[in-house]
Amino acid sequence: MATTRINLALQGGGAHGAFTWGVLDRLLEEDWIEIAGISGTSAGALNGAALKAGLMMGGRAAARTNLDWLWAQVGAVGDMRIAGWFRAFLPAVGLWEAVTERYAPFSPGETLTRLFSPYDYGPFYRNPLERVVENFRYDLVCGGAGPRFFVAATSVRTGKIRVFTGPEISTQSILASACLPTIFQAVELADPNTGEIEHYWDGGYTGNPALFPLFDPALPDDVVVVSINPLRREELPISAQDILDRINEISFNSSLLRELRAINFVKELIAAGKIAEGAMKDVRLHLIADDALMNRLNARSKTAPTPELLWELKAAGREAAEAFLARDGARIGVEGTVDLGAMIS
Repeated sequence: MATTRINLALQGGGAHGAFTWGVLDRLLEEDWIEIAGISGTSAGALNGAALKAGLMMGGRAAARTNLDWLWAQVGAVGDMRIAGWFRAFLPAVGLWEAVTERYAPFSPGETLTRLFSPYDYGPFYRNPLERVVENFRYDLVCGGAGPRFFVAATSVRTGKIRVFTGPEISTQSILASACLPTIFQAVELADPNTGEIEHYWDGGYTGNPALFPLFDPALPDDVVVVSINPLRREELPISAQDILDRINEISFNSSLLRELRAINFVKELIAAGKIAEGAMKDVRLHLIADDALMNRLNARSKTAPTPELLWELKAAGREAAEAFLARDGARIGVEGTVDLGAMIS
């Protein structure tokens, strides 16, 4: 089968990013798929870094091994809402979470994020993901060989997106992309234009994931979005926690929907002959998701990964990728497989 080049757009969603791990694990089994570009936010940025470094270390098999390593490390982090030093005083917090989850309006972990700012930890603070992210091979992640890689974060001061690529990608920029402000302290990075220190929060607020970097003419027209935040929920949230969870989902999906509307608008202009051929990219969009599964999971599981949950999500991601390849694989490189009109209406 002829090689088909694609771009990957990897959403963020905390521990639910293990679903993307499964998707990537399955796609890497297909020799005819060449990954040319990767745009990742939050957990998508971690997946993208592990994927690119692995490909550069030893091809597809090494990429799969590197993704396995990443999620084994994430599974060992524990509840990210509770600082390591504080967890020692709550040895039964996991059990208490399980007991109270159905009956209390907020779990102990959620309560802590409402009572304490991450800045209240003082000298005890350390981002629990740092020990994982600092072990990426940045010589490979930032290198010019292999897929182009883009990481999105949100400027606290301006509210605008910043996309890191090439040598700009570092431990700090990936931590910035995954910085939920109720859990982690803002990440400091220098502005390349002014040299001033800027503070960054999770990229999901402004680009989840950022699609526009993938519109570069040198990259292929096919963009495969791996979605882990359900766009649609049938049930009305009525509990305090469910309402907050849905607010966060809507917020994190809004940037993606804006970009999808822009893609649809350009496609309509191209179809009507109002744009000269080649003047703008005619994106062929594809989607891998399992909204039914994500609707069953609560948002708290995003910040409290357990090995059992991660392996369940990986298996679900592999199944979703398998279904996508069987249904739409032959259409990659030919036409988009997403009904954009229905998706954004």
